[in-house]
Amino acid sequence: MLLTIRKPAIMKFFYLCLFVFFTFIENSVSAQKLLSLEESIQLGLQNHYSIQISRKREKQALNDNTPGNAGFLPTITGTLNKNYTISGLDQEFFGGLRAPLVQSGVNSNSSNAGLVMAWTLYDGKGMFILKDRFKELQNLGATQTETAIENLISLISSSYYDLIRQNLRVNNFKKGLEISNDRLKLAKDRYEVGQGSKVDYYSAQVDYNEDKALLIAQEQSYLNTKISYNTLLVRNHHEDFMVDTKIDLLPKLNLPELKEFALKQNPTLISALLTKKISDLETKNIQSLQMPQIDLLAGYNLNQVNNGAGFGVQRGTSDVLNYGLRATLNIFDGYNQKRRVQNAKINAEIAQMQIDDLKNSLIATLERAFVTYENALNLISLETENYAIAKQNIDIAFDRFKVGIATSYELREVQRNAVSAETRLIETKFAAKSAEIELIRLSGNLL
Repeated sequence: MLLTIRKPAIMKFFYLCLFVFFTFIENSVSAQKLLSLEESIQLGLQNHYSIQISRKREKQALNDNTPGNAGFLPTITGTLNKNYTISGLDQEFFGGLRAPLVQSGVNSNSSNAGLVMAWTLYDGKGMFILKDRFKELQNLGATQTETAIENLISLISSSYYDLIRQNLRVNNFKKGLEISNDRLKLAKDRYEVGQGSKVDYYSAQVDYNEDKALLIAQEQSYLNTKISYNTLLVRNHHEDFMVDTKIDLLPKLNLPELKEFALKQNPTLISALLTKKISDLETKNIQSLQMPQIDLLAGYNLNQVNNGAGFGVQRGTSDVLNYGLRATLNIFDGYNQKRRVQNAKINAEIAQMQIDDLKNSLIATLERAFVTYENALNLISLETENYAIAKQNIDIAFDRFKVGIATSYELREVQRNAVSAETRLIETKFAAKSAEIELIRLSGNLL
């Protein structure tokens, strides 16, 4: 019995195979999840160790900012003692009034419990100064965390656009390899039918191999950059993902506005200002030590005795309550107090100089970054035009090469110019984006 298959059935089977094939391809591509910049930043802020360390230090500063640490609350100390003694006696009395007293292994014990309180009532406002100092230290911790966050966001953003740059370069080299492949096929066909030379065929093969090597090297660079990016986000080094395909720029930034923002909200500058405040408070705190300190003192003590000897008090209990005021004043300490005040004032002056130096450096860094940014924007327009011309030249040169008007050398030069033009355009866009991110970071607007 012969099995016959109708043509419609064959076509249905063919379409089913195509559907399964393209579904497999689609699933393979979708397995690479698109990782956005926003998701990357969230992962970095959640996982990166520098942020976790900064937040731990910020929590330490919060824990230190308490009334007790500043000295507003009293200190109460409790003591408890229990002593045991084993003693022996051998006593004779004058005039024989009493019989000699001889004892051994006499067990006695005593107990003592007490509470002591000291409460500073006045210390030249030192307590208030310390409380303000702890508050500023807490603010400094929060600002340092903000600085760490902005630096990490800047690093993640720059690295993300570097990934886009690497991927665009891969695609650029792929297009160049496609042109070399078409040229190689055409040179081979011409050589086989006797219309082309062996030299042209071999030259096309060499150029193809060269372009393939460039593509392999760029793909390796892209994969290595991916591994570094996964490391930055503190996740599996070999986790695969895709990134956006464009380097988009924000509307052109304004330098005077950037300077104004930077002098108001740059985290590093704010940290320096807080450090200056802390130095001023430290000076006031040392100066407060020159004032008298008045403390309220109180104590309670309980004593209990158990005497195993056959004379004296057998058992006894006593308690004592005492309270009063204590005033202390540093009258002379070898001029050390004066020296500490002078050094604290010098530290405050140094902190002010560091602020002035930081402002100067910050404005200079902004100026340099803005020059780089503007030059990159100007070059983008130029390189975009060059790339458009280079693409047209490729089409023209390849058509001329097909009909034998253009030589292999001419086509190769046009091809190199096109690849080079797109590479320069990619690099210029990346340079502009990197400068843009840096300008926003310096202005304190990255968050």
